[in-house]
Amino acid sequence: MSSHRSIRRVLKRAAVPAIGAALAIGVNVTIATPAAASGSYTGRAYVHGTGAVSDDFDDEGVTNVTTHRNSNVACLWQTILWANGYLPSSGIDGVFGDQTDAATRNFQRDKGLSADGSAGRNSWTKAGDKLVQDDSQNGWVYVVYRGATGSRSPYGSHQFVLQRSPDGNYRFYPPQGGGPYWAAYNSRTC
Repeated sequence: MSSHRSIRRVLKRAAVPAIGAALAIGVNVTIATPAAASGSYTGRAYVHGTGAVSDDFDDEGVTNVTTHRNSNVACLWQTILWANGYLPSSGIDGVFGDQTDAATRNFQRDKGLSADGSAGRNSWTKAGDKLVQDDSQNGWVYVVYRGATGSRSPYGSHQFVLQRSPDGNYRFYPPQGGGPYWAAYNSRTC
């Protein structure tokens, strides 16, 4: 019987850390999976907004050199960088590469943010400060992004048009023409 007690004692000692580790992994997966799968803080596949446009970008997901690198969200972010004078229009291609990373870091430094090169919640919120509702028709909201003006922008004075659909998803028109492109996290058509 003592051998059974010894085996039980060993199993109990091993089970507690194993169960703890399994729970920790399960909690981490539960917390991380929705954000990673959805590609955004809101859990949506597109840049999204409701109500006043001034806070529509406050809960957007991440785009950087590893996350949503090739996407229309990267293209929208590049268009925002262009509008603020950090990127030439030739840099708008929907691929978050080295040039976009450097421009994002400059944008972040100038806005008093941590210059990590990742367009996340804080960067999107700062960018969203320049959204202005222009019109509304049949449930569509027409928005203008008012970029840098004057000497701040080496590329001149910039603004571009966005549209918010009746269901809240954004699309945009980049400066080099084309569009509108849906601001999707998981596809690239721009």
